[in-house]
Amino acid sequence: MGLDGLLALFGLGPKKPATKPAATSKGAARGAVATAPTVEDKAAEKARLKIRATRLRSKVDVWKRFEKLHSSISGTMSSFYKARERTTGKIVGLKILDPKKCAPIEGRYKGLNKPPEGEIGDQILGPNIVKTIDWGVSTESESFIVEEFIEGPLLHAIISKKEPLPPHQRLELVRQAATALECVHRAGFVHRDICPRNFILDPDGRLVLFDFGLTVPDRPVFLQPGNRIGTPNYMAPEVVRRRQADKRIDIFSLGITAYEICTLTLPWPRGTTGRTALAHDTILPDDIRNHWADIPPPLADAIMACIAADPDKRPAGCEDFLAKIAKVSID
Repeated sequence: MGLDGLLALFGLGPKKPATKPAATSKGAARGAVATAPTVEDKAAEKARLKIRATRLRSKVDVWKRFEKLHSSISGTMSSFYKARERTTGKIVGLKILDPKKCAPIEGRYKGLNKPPEGEIGDQILGPNIVKTIDWGVSTESESFIVEEFIEGPLLHAIISKKEPLPPHQRLELVRQAATALECVHRAGFVHRDICPRNFILDPDGRLVLFDFGLTVPDRPVFLQPGNRIGTPNYMAPEVVRRRQADKRIDIFSLGITAYEICTLTLPWPRGTTGRTALAHDTILPDDIRNHWADIPPPLADAIMACIAADPDKRPAGCEDFLAKIAKVSID
């Protein structure tokens, strides 16, 4: 049973959105809303903590429960397997986190009650979000996540082929990527690593966001200056410069991802280190129209706004971005 189902047993639904605008200060995200916890919020959080404690205590023999069908694909902090649940025969994706690799990241949030990755994935729901089926700790003291298994290429692999996509497909993929990120933000999180490597395209054309290893709650304490993390080519200037950040760092990364979907190239020179990202507020990005002359103006303007060096010049959120391209149509 997923986290939402367990919360339902307590009579607790998802957090209701606040309706009163909060006081904003310079550099605060536009469109921010009051986040003072209600009685229901506090009860839901208490229930989550109780469920979390139970899951972390209950060790699971992963390889007794699952049969490995495919050798692991090693990620930055985890290994991923295609597996079959022995009792049901269901094919799933099985992600096992490496404690040593995760420790430096998780150690930054000691004492802050940061949710585990599995719990975060359990709370982010939507058609463009990978479905988290279960999560916990193995008998080997390794965190694991069970999720839907998706056959298909990574968005990164599609872009790397350097074969231009049909214009209507570019628009559709951009919309789906933004819709996925909207789900992350609506659930109260900042992803921090939006890039083509973290999207996969299923056989039906559904683009799915599938990795929440660097995702944190959308609260200032988790986004303090100094937490320079993410993929350099998609990293917002405020992260590189170690400034206070908010969810607009994801909007910046979405903009670069959308730019790459549309043009198969990046708006700045490609690199693999943090130094690469320093160009994101010192060099003007190459205008997307230089690579796609017939791009619909609203789409071009929306994407270029996302990659503005100044966070206040970016769309306030994914809803804003999607609204700007809502009437764009490509036959």
